[in-house]
Amino acid sequence: MMDFPVLSIMTFLPLVGVAIILMIRGEPEDVERNTKHMALYTSLFALAFGIFVYKGFEGSNTDFQFVEKIEWFPALGFTYQMGVDGISVFFVLLSVFLTPLCILASWDSVKTRVREYMIAFLVLESFMIGTFCALDALLFYVFFEGVLIPMFLIIGIWGGPRRVYSAYKFFLYTLLGSVLMLIALLTLYVQNGTTDMQVLMENPVAANMQIWLWLAFFASFAVKMPMWPVHTWLPDAHVEAPTAGSVILAGVLLKMGGYGFLRFSLPMLPDASVLFTPFVFWLSVIAIIYTSLVALVQEDMKKLIAYSSVAHMGFVTLGIFTLNVQGITGGIFQMLSHGIISAALFLCVGVVYDRLHTREIARYGGLVNNMPRYATVFMIFMLGSVGLPGTSGFVGEFLSLLGAYKANTIIAAFATTGVVLGAAYMLMLYRNVVFGPQDNNDAAAMPDIDLREIGILVPLAFLTIYLGVFPGKIMDKITPSTEKLISDFQAHVGKQETPAESAGAEAIIIGPENKEGSHD
Repeated sequence: MMDFPVLSIMTFLPLVGVAIILMIRGEPEDVERNTKHMALYTSLFALAFGIFVYKGFEGSNTDFQFVEKIEWFPALGFTYQMGVDGISVFFVLLSVFLTPLCILASWDSVKTRVREYMIAFLVLESFMIGTFCALDALLFYVFFEGVLIPMFLIIGIWGGPRRVYSAYKFFLYTLLGSVLMLIALLTLYVQNGTTDMQVLMENPVAANMQIWLWLAFFASFAVKMPMWPVHTWLPDAHVEAPTAGSVILAGVLLKMGGYGFLRFSLPMLPDASVLFTPFVFWLSVIAIIYTSLVALVQEDMKKLIAYSSVAHMGFVTLGIFTLNVQGITGGIFQMLSHGIISAALFLCVGVVYDRLHTREIARYGGLVNNMPRYATVFMIFMLGSVGLPGTSGFVGEFLSLLGAYKANTIIAAFATTGVVLGAAYMLMLYRNVVFGPQDNNDAAAMPDIDLREIGILVPLAFLTIYLGVFPGKIMDKITPSTEKLISDFQAHVGKQETPAESAGAEAIIIGPENKEGSHD
């Protein structure tokens, strides 16, 4: 779209910050202070580039924008190619928005190896941005897998007592699924002679091969989401990770699985996606109901929010595989909303954990008396997680369930119970922590949130309400890309099958959407 390589600059800018941090010399206190400031300034510059991309993005244009293409290995058909559309631009924005908040949240809580900690976060930011900008399958895989390394170190070095176990569990779960994904990518490359994702989207492989490739991609994306039953690494990782690690894990890393479904499974493997839709539906419903019930009995605040994340991701996969505009748009909006609200909830846990050094719900109570500002912002995020109308959580869940209702009313009915259960466990958490009996004198003596914590939480609270009241600000840019995804999907379904099979497959697909209602 333009000669200025803004996406590449935004992607690799954090690595420039890493290089500068490595050159900082002086007394340990000065090095630590300068490292923090350099990491913060670098992440803010990346945020500025993200806002520039968002402002320059044309919502009505369904093509990839800000495209950069350089021949990487011409003889092998590999290209360095970057670009964003209405689906990926908001995930890039989410990544660059949460990173400076994570650095601020770690300002006082991280005491050891501060230089290495900040370097890990900047490297992680670079890989996250690259994942959502990459338009070459090989480049996508490098970034997609690259996030494992800094996240593994963040959990394993700066985590809780069982950090090593949790870090290895996180690494091995995600790596195993990704090995299968690499095999699938190599197969696509052999079939098409290129790793250009736009070419791969336009040329689906033979129907009999799609099934195996879909399962290989599913193994990677399902673990990353995570979907039931491969979700067990997530509660452990969240509990042991430092606060900022949990924020970026819930806010961005979990979205990479859903993004993978939208970029690979649906456009490149349409027939297999139709075939496995009922399978995904039931896994999503089980995730929504089962993990909500598990969240109800949790005594650890972080573990409760971690299980709620699995339930909310169930709404995402449900929406994506409804294969209609409302469901897919709802799934994307739910990912963005969850990225804000869940990140904020983990920050709220971090606020009280820094003061009392425990995440046990029973140790708190009556915080409304001595922490009224904290109780207010916590309430906003709790209501957003529940899906109260007027918050961003409502929009994503409503559209996902609306899409599910159009696709399968029974599935939609089961999934709706997750809304009720979600309200139960979040209201229980809030009641016990904020309005419960104040039996612990240490909890009663905790000071309210300071200016730094207000500066972190208020922007997230503002977005939670703003996107709930004005969802069209995002919908106007997401919907055209979603409609193009669905029209291309429908055009490719059944093209590699016999006429009889094709007719059966197309009967499953929801018909063309009424575009007038897709923004509601």
